Amino acid sequence: MSGPATYTIQDWVFRDAAGRYEIDLGDSNAPCLTVGDIADASRVVLDYGSDRGSARLREQVAALYRCPSREVGIAHGAQEALYLIYRALLRPDDHVIAFKPGWAQSWNVPARIGCALTVLRYTRDFDLDLEAIAQAIRPNTRALVLNVPCNPTGRGITDDDRRHLIAMLRARRIHLIADEEYLQDFGESFVHDYEQAVSVSSLSKLFGAPGLRVGWMCGPKEIVAAAMAYKHETTISNSVLCESLASAVLVERDHYLRHYRALIGAGSQILREWVRRHAGEVELVEPQGAPFCWLHLRSAEPSLEFCRRVLIDTRVLTMPAEVFDRERGMRLTFAREAGELREGLRRIASQFTSQVA
Repeated sequence: MSGPATYTIQDWVFRDAAGRYEIDLGDSNAPCLTVGDIADASRVVLDYGSDRGSARLREQVAALYRCPSREVGIAHGAQEALYLIYRALLRPDDHVIAFKPGWAQSWNVPARIGCALTVLRYTRDFDLDLEAIAQAIRPNTRALVLNVPCNPTGRGITDDDRRHLIAMLRARRIHLIADEEYLQDFGESFVHDYEQAVSVSSLSKLFGAPGLRVGWMCGPKEIVAAAMAYKHETTISNSVLCESLASAVLVERDHYLRHYRALIGAGSQILREWVRRHAGEVELVEPQGAPFCWLHLRSAEPSLEFCRRVLIDTRVLTMPAEVFDRERGMRLTFAREAGELREGLRRIASQFTSQVA
């Protein structure tokens, strides 16, 4: 197995942990659907579809945001949507503000474009540091990338911080790229509060359908059009089969959201009881609208080594802090059926030691 130097989430999930776990408390999505859970797709015609996404799917997403469909573009997951926005919006020598811990794409892709970067840290409780943001803004700051609720910390943003952040960005006409994967009500999206915000989300997280690779962007029509034009030079269009299944998921959106809310409601109670029993080993960073939490580990043992022991000895997947360029912590998902969650937590606790730092 690899060591912690330049250790990435790809190293952990796709190489070191692949095929080694029975219980998945590491991924950041709801339990995955099967194709049979969704719809019969046997009559879908496998043509090219549309470069911006099918009209039906765009209208469904637009309805979530209560906006015109011309402000929506469909992509291969939120990952591609974000990539297309970076490519359409950013230019060499622009300045971009991003945050750690977070998704490395938000600083890697702007750097490849030739942008200057400021990557800020959150506070210990993973809240935004507005003073640090204000100090980071430059005359050439083009965009700020914000994931809220944040993956991997599980933290949201307060109403006051949201207002102050928007005021700062508006004063300099800085674009806000808002990764809103865990937003349940898109009426609360940043696009409704700030005219230069573009929102990204998908069916991967709340709906448990990452394998569909269907995501979207919603924002100013000029940015969406430019991003979709760039998409024509990458993947041309999405899979019509996946778009058809995605549309069927959105038809039943309320059903899936009720199930998701039930999972995180019960799961969060089970998690908090477990944390109380093991307060000498872990400290909970209270999640705010996410299906996972961040746990500070009190042991002096590197969290990567602890998560490896958990993986090898108990066959439970967790997400060590090192893959997010942190130490002594882990991301833990609690959006699981009660029996599975309790068993996973029991196995993790079996690996605790009393070596508190």
